[in-house]
Amino acid sequence: MLSISQLNQFYGESHTLWDVDLEVPAGGCTCLMGRNGVGKTTVLKTIMGLLPAASGEIRFDGRRIDGEATERRARGGIGYVPQGREIFPLLSVEENLRIARAAIGRRDIPEIVHDLFPVLHEMRHRRGGDLSGGQQQQLAIGRALCLEPSLLMLDEPTEGIQPNIVREIGDIIRRLNREQGLTVLLVEQKLPFARRTADTFAILDRGRSVAAGVMGELDDSLVRRYLTV
Repeated sequence: MLSISQLNQFYGESHTLWDVDLEVPAGGCTCLMGRNGVGKTTVLKTIMGLLPAASGEIRFDGRRIDGEATERRARGGIGYVPQGREIFPLLSVEENLRIARAAIGRRDIPEIVHDLFPVLHEMRHRRGGDLSGGQQQQLAIGRALCLEPSLLMLDEPTEGIQPNIVREIGDIIRRLNREQGLTVLLVEQKLPFARRTADTFAILDRGRSVAAGVMGELDDSLVRRYLTV
């Protein structure tokens, strides 16, 4: 589904990603892990085209996309839920969803959005900025689903969210995997959530790929070496 090879990235004079490799198998959930500041968000932004790749290849569904504009990547099947959600706070819930839908030339809101998140239909006339943090996260995911993606990328979706919504988001990710065949790339630091939600993992340390495998292979030694603070 998604294959990254020898990806390098810079912020000014700072070399932030060093020959990163990442494989995201189709139809499952891959969790990109690592301590704060190791480059996880940078990887997602580079996949989405929000940051340019200095070198390396990004292939999605077999085609190379690292030279494409962000808009083309979105229309081509990549949905992105950024850290901090970044909804439009002064627009209504429905307007937030319709803006995303318009990007692919549609006006209707997919049934799956209201099926997964009934609260978005109940609060469709409420401003996005008036929602709770958990509701805003649901809106951000729903907005990404309006693009009908085949790959959904979520950056720290549990950050600042109440525990019941955290569990609900995990259940929704698994449901999207199993019922819709949607591939998910997840950046997450909560280890129990990652273990329960993801099938495979990849770890970054100081901008480099250091480990990857099925979730059952994420043992205590890897956790101590690369994930504990």
